[in-house]
Amino acid sequence: MTSPGPEALVVTQASLDDWSVIGGWAADEGWNPGQDDARTFFAQDPEGFFIGRIDTEPVSAVSVVNYGADYAFLGFYLVRPDLRGRGYGLTTWKAGLAHAGGRTVGLDGVVAQQDNYRRSGFELAHRTLRFTGAVPATRTPGGVQPAEAADFASIAAYDSACYPADRPRFLERWLTEPGHRAFVRVTDGRLTGYAVIRPALDRPRIGPLFADTAEDARALLLGLAVGVPGGEVVVDIPETNAAGIALAEEFGLAPSFETARMYTGPVRPFAGERVYGVTTLELG
Repeated sequence: MTSPGPEALVVTQASLDDWSVIGGWAADEGWNPGQDDARTFFAQDPEGFFIGRIDTEPVSAVSVVNYGADYAFLGFYLVRPDLRGRGYGLTTWKAGLAHAGGRTVGLDGVVAQQDNYRRSGFELAHRTLRFTGAVPATRTPGGVQPAEAADFASIAAYDSACYPADRPRFLERWLTEPGHRAFVRVTDGRLTGYAVIRPALDRPRIGPLFADTAEDARALLLGLAVGVPGGEVVVDIPETNAAGIALAEEFGLAPSFETARMYTGPVRPFAGERVYGVTTLELG
């Protein structure tokens, strides 16, 4: 029996309940999604999640989450494996991108899709490498402490310097979501980095890991690993941060996955040298 063409696909905004299905698809792809990511993702832009259906059955998805007036991030571009190659993905993609309007859009895409993304106006900025392995840690290093509510303003300002957009609404949930553990590094009374670790389907995922120096990043990484069974973690590091790659190799973490960070246009300057681990591959 021939499957319906893309004209039969109905693309609508997805609800939080809808997204549990999409999270399962992401798990099937081996992306190791966080256990409770959807609530924090929807907090940033609840209208930025799209699902395509054929006869009410979910078959495709994409998220295009808006950050302010100038920047958006695309993720979760998925089509059910048994229904690929029928145009459902492209139809869903176009519906999602329309949500971004005139904003520059970023994405972290699998390398095999780079040419397709380029045809849609995306240009490569850098590769991002996922490192996996054990970080042996028995105590929290000096200067590293759990993030408190009083730290939020400082963390938000620090985050804005390390990211192409301000995102306080997302951060408020990301730092406090049950199961997430957030830490700051303070040196001589000044914030010199912060990081978050969250439970995921496979190993816990670190993100972000933002720090002034490799020593700050090392201290935060050790602090995050305390209390993690076996110290097994996952962190996604931009290839452009040589110090971050060296830090992962220092701990014996192994590259296990690769994505391509791409943009449709210019983004505001940010301190890429402080990005020792991106926040998420799904929302940037």
